[in-house]
Amino acid sequence: MAHTDDPAPGTEPLLAVRDLVVTFPAAARGELVQAVSGVSFTIDAGETLGLVGESGCGKSSVARAVLQLPPPSAGSVRFEGVELTDLDRRRLRALRRRMQPVFQDPVSSLNPRRSVRDIVAEPLAVGRRAVAHRAVAREAGDGRPDVAARRKRAGELLAAVGIDPALGHRRPHQFSGGQCQRIGIARALAGDPRLLICDEPVSALDVSVQAQLLNLFEDLKEQRGLTMLFISHDLSVVRNISDRVAVMYLGTLCEVGETTALYDRPAHPYTRALLDAAPIAPPVAATRHARPVGCTASSSAVHPPSGCRFRTRCPQAQARCAEEVPVLTPIDRGAGAHAVACHFPLGSAQEPV
Repeated sequence: MAHTDDPAPGTEPLLAVRDLVVTFPAAARGELVQAVSGVSFTIDAGETLGLVGESGCGKSSVARAVLQLPPPSAGSVRFEGVELTDLDRRRLRALRRRMQPVFQDPVSSLNPRRSVRDIVAEPLAVGRRAVAHRAVAREAGDGRPDVAARRKRAGELLAAVGIDPALGHRRPHQFSGGQCQRIGIARALAGDPRLLICDEPVSALDVSVQAQLLNLFEDLKEQRGLTMLFISHDLSVVRNISDRVAVMYLGTLCEVGETTALYDRPAHPYTRALLDAAPIAPPVAATRHARPVGCTASSSAVHPPSGCRFRTRCPQAQARCAEEVPVLTPIDRGAGAHAVACHFPLGSAQEPV
């Protein structure tokens, strides 16, 4: 299969995912849920890739497969030039410190019996040889960070995400949801990661708190040179934080492109359906696309449709859509690399009248 986002000769993206497949046993004996089917994408250092799609399309399965939690059923995941699927447990654990998750539920992801200072300091104890801890280890004098040094570093991390270090003795239940998510971010930063995998990190929060956390992510990205895979079903959130956006449907990628171009001129009917379904302010409402896509029930991941998986909901599906699986193909949208997996892209000469 050809890939449209292969790096230029002599360069390699920070994260490269190729033909990723994730399957799970279904309730029916002998059947498999095809959660992810042949997904490929890259993320360059310092870039934020937004991954959007409706619930159940496989976004979180992609995130877990990248982290090897568990490893994918098939495909390649290369991080910093290293193939993760070939690593043994020890080497994978050492490299995983460089790629950290930020979870969707900020409260349940924190240990309720420990202080937030100890929660943030825990990765410092687990990953003693991580780059971020070398200076701390030297303070201890024996190459191992002691408790006082770890707690000092934890206080610095809490301050970096906007939590008063003086409150580090408190338990998670004594903080709001937004504060708990800040604590979770501080814990993720403890290993000095290069890549953050954020799985719906603001979906459980109020809109005003969401804005604050998005600003925090942007600040951390600039200050620490972070790269992010940002997963969300909220199109407005993804637009505000992403450099590029990948649209996912029923385990496959429909469209990948620069954020503004994808939002202003979607090429896949499913991308347009998502944008038409998103609530928008009245001054922008006049720019809605004509011919919105109907929102019928999605197909099953156990028995996906032949050909294009979106064809059972697509108003412009043709006979070819049932016979051939569309692959991501470059198209011209006037801003960076843009690719769509559709036989009849919107705005093209192939689009049915």
